[in-house]
Amino acid sequence: QVQLVESGGGLVQAGGSLKLSCAASGFSFSSYAMGWYRQAPGKQREWVAHIGIFRTTSYADSVKGRFTISRDNAKNTVYLQMNSLKPEDTAVYYCMTVQDNYWGQGTQVTVSS
Repeated sequence: QVQLVESGGGLVQAGGSLKLSCAASGFSFSSYAMGWYRQAPGKQREWVAHIGIFRTTSYADSVKGRFTISRDNAKNTVYLQMNSLKPEDTAVYYCMTVQDNYWGQGTQVTVSS
């Protein structure tokens, strides 16, 4: 069955960095566009970034220039490198497949001021 397992979240000070990973299994990873979303407490889930099958990327304005999405098809893994983190980046981060809309369980990122 399809599985998406996020990891790499944690507590970091403002200005710091974290790299999230999402290990995928159960589908043809290289044929799927992948995305990252996040949900802060009391807020709706919001889109963060996408990466296409040819590695075309797109970002929300709120993270552009600070976050980088990438993928390693040999490892069936999508990454989110997060730099210059701000307290407003605090959220649960989810990876997902653009096609078929599969979601992982999320990983918590907390940025302290």
